[in-house]
Amino acid sequence: MKPLGEQDIRTSFVNCSKGEAKRLAVPRDLDDRPWDDLDFLGWRDPGAPDRSYLVTEREGRLVGVAMRFQTARRGFLHRSMCSLCLTTHPRGGVALMTARKAGAAGREGNSVGVYMCTDLACSLYVRGKKTPDTGARFEESLTLEQQIERTAGHLAAFLDKVSA
Repeated sequence: MKPLGEQDIRTSFVNCSKGEAKRLAVPRDLDDRPWDDLDFLGWRDPGAPDRSYLVTEREGRLVGVAMRFQTARRGFLHRSMCSLCLTTHPRGGVALMTARKAGAAGREGNSVGVYMCTDLACSLYVRGKKTPDTGARFEESLTLEQQIERTAGHLAAFLDKVSA
């Protein structure tokens, strides 16, 4: 992914108003992000623990999605799997991220969801640049490129639902 600036990020959101996009918390460490290893930029809002954001490039343009989530309180031995990168995490490492649909459907209250890593580091997990605390990634026969393509495909399917 190419490096993004604050203005690029704010103008990319498809499921919130311009005013909401103007007020959302953009990461301060944009210069330090591992852009070459990212399929999307994802971050949690430090001022609102139930909000997270995702920005990626699709068909030559940036698409940003504002999401909400609530971490489930589960048992110590319970593990959950991210629907995008297929990484398993213990306890609150995966949550159902819900996004308002774009346009009129979103204004009517319609939303879609996907189970994702709560730290939004799916790109780094797939590439082996980050390891989950006590979760794991399954040994796969797919090449790294195939795993990246699969993750991108799962993300595209979610974004298609947001835009539909």
